[in-house]
Amino acid sequence: MLYGIAAATAALLIAAFLSALFRLPALRLGVIDRRRQRPLPLLGGAGVVLTTCLVVAGWEWAGIAPLGPEIRRLLIAAGAVALLGLVADVRRVKARFLVGGTAVAAACVVPYGETGFLLGVPAVGCIVLVTLGFKSLDHADGLAGTVGVVTAFGVGLLAAAEVMDALAVLLSVLAAALTGFLMHNWPPARIGFGACGSLFVGFVLAASAVMSRAGRDPVSGAGVLYALTALATADLLLVALSRRLAGRPLLRGGPDHLAHRMRRLGLTPPGVTVLLGVAAFAGVLVAVLVHMGWMAVSGVYWVGATAFIAVLGLLRIKVYGARRQPSFPLGDPFGTATHATSTQVTGQLRVRNG
Repeated sequence: MLYGIAAATAALLIAAFLSALFRLPALRLGVIDRRRQRPLPLLGGAGVVLTTCLVVAGWEWAGIAPLGPEIRRLLIAAGAVALLGLVADVRRVKARFLVGGTAVAAACVVPYGETGFLLGVPAVGCIVLVTLGFKSLDHADGLAGTVGVVTAFGVGLLAAAEVMDALAVLLSVLAAALTGFLMHNWPPARIGFGACGSLFVGFVLAASAVMSRAGRDPVSGAGVLYALTALATADLLLVALSRRLAGRPLLRGGPDHLAHRMRRLGLTPPGVTVLLGVAAFAGVLVAVLVHMGWMAVSGVYWVGATAFIAVLGLLRIKVYGARRQPSFPLGDPFGTATHATSTQVTGQLRVRNG
């Protein structure tokens, strides 16, 4: 218990330091999010990855918290996924490479001895889906980090209940590292997550959840896994349905995610992050209660129904607009510069007509 607290404290401080340290190199190297009006460096996720791996490996090296072969394999696979994400941050990478690389890594960490091959295959698909879902959540300041912290605590409770101490320590370190990162990523963010961090976090959380539920009833296990990651799944479903109905390519980016639509309703960026964080906490709470046997599996159905109704409601919000008059200025997906831009255009028209 004490070494878990010490490891989490160290992870928080190191992640906060690295997030601040990596900001200037990211700007100089051009590793930035170009979809925003202001340049946002994207090496914050690399700081989370380094912090998590170094702290966990350091405690094992000191002999305080031995990891075991399964956790080592998980960290190696997650590190490979993070490296693939870093490449995607630096240069454009086709989506099929991200999906394929994540699937290969997931196939290496599924505990087939407890799940069997027939259940191991959908477990791989679940890990890939959740990993991509967390990448999709990285569309708003602080959102992926906040949901990651909440989910890490939930999966950590599942691991602790199954007496998987090494996995519980890993998840507590990850939650602490994300908290340190959020000190610089909370709206307005000074550094971003990037594919490196979002893929790493999603992969570790999904794989850890699969490992925690391995050997239990597969139906209730699927429900618990869904409730743990309901927000990320809802965002993927919302984007897929929205682009399908609008006749847009599925892989074309746009201001059509959860946070974008909630900003259309008038919420502030911090307000959106807090509200979605609370929604994620509700799903995680249901998952933990079902896993502990303190709530019936039917509680998961309520999570799914609520998420589906929310997706249908948010689909009614128009986000694409006409191309000649875009809803958002270039590089400002939240529309924070809309008023300023319209004022500049009005001023230019006055000068031309004057």
